[in-house]
Amino acid sequence: MPPKFETYDLIVIGSGPAGRRAAVQGAKFGKRVLVVERGRRVGGVTVHTGTIPSKTLRETVLNLSGWRERGFYGRAYRVKQDIDAPDLLKRLHITLDHEVEILEHQFARNGVETVRGAAKFVDANRIEIDLDNGDIRLCSATRFVIAVGTVPYRPSHIAFDGKAILDSDQILDLPSIPRQLTVIGASVIGLEYASIFSALDIKVTILEPSDKILPFLDRELADEFIHDLRDRGVSLRFGCKVKSASTDTQSRCVIETEDGRELGADMVLFAAGRVGATDTLGLVNCGLVADGRGRISVDSKSFQTDVPHIFAAGDVIGFPSLASTSMEQGRIAACHAFGEPAQEPPAFFPYGIYSVPEISTVGMTEEEVRERGIPYECGVARFRETSRGHIMGLSAGFLKVIFSLETRRLLGVHIVGEGATELIHIGQAVLNLEGTLNYFVENTFNYPTLAEAYKMAALDVASSEPEAQGNAPAGVQAVSQAAAPPRALETRASGTVSADVLKSFADATSDSITVRTVSALTPGTLIRIGNTGFAAGFRKLAAACETLPPAATEAHAELAPARADDRGR
Repeated sequence: MPPKFETYDLIVIGSGPAGRRAAVQGAKFGKRVLVVERGRRVGGVTVHTGTIPSKTLRETVLNLSGWRERGFYGRAYRVKQDIDAPDLLKRLHITLDHEVEILEHQFARNGVETVRGAAKFVDANRIEIDLDNGDIRLCSATRFVIAVGTVPYRPSHIAFDGKAILDSDQILDLPSIPRQLTVIGASVIGLEYASIFSALDIKVTILEPSDKILPFLDRELADEFIHDLRDRGVSLRFGCKVKSASTDTQSRCVIETEDGRELGADMVLFAAGRVGATDTLGLVNCGLVADGRGRISVDSKSFQTDVPHIFAAGDVIGFPSLASTSMEQGRIAACHAFGEPAQEPPAFFPYGIYSVPEISTVGMTEEEVRERGIPYECGVARFRETSRGHIMGLSAGFLKVIFSLETRRLLGVHIVGEGATELIHIGQAVLNLEGTLNYFVENTFNYPTLAEAYKMAALDVASSEPEAQGNAPAGVQAVSQAAAPPRALETRASGTVSADVLKSFADATSDSITVRTVSALTPGTLIRIGNTGFAAGFRKLAAACETLPPAATEAHAELAPARADDRGR
């Protein structure tokens, strides 16, 4: 008699951000859903060895070390003088228990079934689950979502022992705090842990085989971060390829580089990448093949694999490998799996690096803007220039904004410093809503806040905008105020400009002024023009001229001085 397979509408393999969102979304569609998790508890890498633990460790270190208060009380200031490993792990365990409890409750509330064990495909529609007690459970489904995440890359030339030479998962169970730490790989994970341990006044060395860190970052942002690390005594060695790492007879770590140098350390953290946790899934049995890094290829919009009823989401599909984007990927995958409507993934999403200081970015970098040939201008505001920054004792950190000179639209926001991963969402909203420079200049921000840096950076752009002169027809002056773009330009009678001339001007110029209100078009009356688009504004003005009697089809305009409240901002 053939074995009996228990049938589900959806089986999700993995309970990390992508897996749990896919499972809950499937359950909300009224489907029978099973989540298979091979870890000790639900939550995946994000809850147990990745996002939540590393960020909890960071917060613990900043609190106990008094890092945020050293701007006032000096570098020697500490909240707790002797910090040891148990101090760092206590808060971690409390946080993880809370996260798991929330997730288990979410599954129970939505009727999602869970099982602990390792899943393996038997064929494209069936899996076997190796349970903890040694039993095998057989299940089948009409749809699958693979969300198994990643595991640390562990090359053979690194002698991992779980005590002195660790990967990025093992570092969370560190037995003691080292005096010297060497981090191999200037990856996001590597830089986060390097900067966190540096905040404990530990001597940290970073070995990176390439000539720069995090190539997807805006270079100005990366340079500021490197300067901050070196100012704290962190040693960064670029172009340094590691040949081997091992421990000697005295349990001290020895790192040998390919150029023949030998380095010593109390502890080594290898953080040069992660690979998809797909090696035990039996992908070949269901018709899928992972790449050399264990990643699964999917359609970028639906997250469908080469097998139509199997989807994949989260870190297992590669970049950007963020918990935030993984959640959306899982939800969208479940929608497509059941033919339900789902929006496309957002064009711009924030990237957060929880180093010390934080780094966050959204949109295009200055290098990308330049490569695309877009005329642009950058504005920068340093946190120490804000009142809130003074109150917090900040001496470093800045916010950078990039705007198009042609459309004045926001193109990118890049932040390094305290609260960067929170501040970025203002820029994200404006960017995805296609907002312009005017939003930041014209709106009021709470005072004192670090968010004021947006307005300061925008005014920095406004002060360097090229004047919009030169192509205006006789009788019209189009001026961009250098000190700050006015909320509205006030125009009055001067030369004579017919509707035909205005139309011709609108067709030949780019957008930079828009008519806000036109009270009348008789000589001497006031016309208020906003500072966002030549062509659109003059088209409206020309169209309005045509609605008047022939004798009144002449517009007379002369710029009045900017109002006092628009100056010196």
